[in-house]
Amino acid sequence: MENKENVKLYTQEGFDKLVKELDERKLDRNKILDDIATAKGFGDLSENSEYDEARNNQAINEARIEELTFLIEHAKVVDESTLDASEVNIGSKVKVYDLEEEEEVEYSIVGSNQADPMENRISDMSPIGKALLGSHAGDVVTVMAPGGQYQLEVREVSRS
Repeated sequence: MENKENVKLYTQEGFDKLVKELDERKLDRNKILDDIATAKGFGDLSENSEYDEARNNQAINEARIEELTFLIEHAKVVDESTLDASEVNIGSKVKVYDLEEEEEVEYSIVGSNQADPMENRISDMSPIGKALLGSHAGDVVTVMAPGGQYQLEVREVSRS
């Protein structure tokens, strides 16, 4: 039985990015193996920084391949065409007004592995994302953040 804690929601775009990265990292395996073979040719492995670096790159790449495989196996792609465009969900763009800071901000709601706060792409699992899910324009939601709670007025909801 699928463990619901392991299931992560993705837009189709986010899922496709995971698959693309996995494919690229699998292709990188051969280059890394070539780098290891070349570095072995430089002599004594105990003092061979090129060999150590190549092996380190291999370990990092394999760990990421394992992580990506897990994420893909436990991904649930949200069919955005079936969602109510007026309700905040994954794939929504949301304009909100922060009642405390008195400023308007626009967020894109994405799956947790697609989040990029610098681009205002916030996870559905973040405090703001959780508070906004299911809301509509005109709603006031309370965000339960580590630093305390605050309120956002939903001004506009659209699809990305």
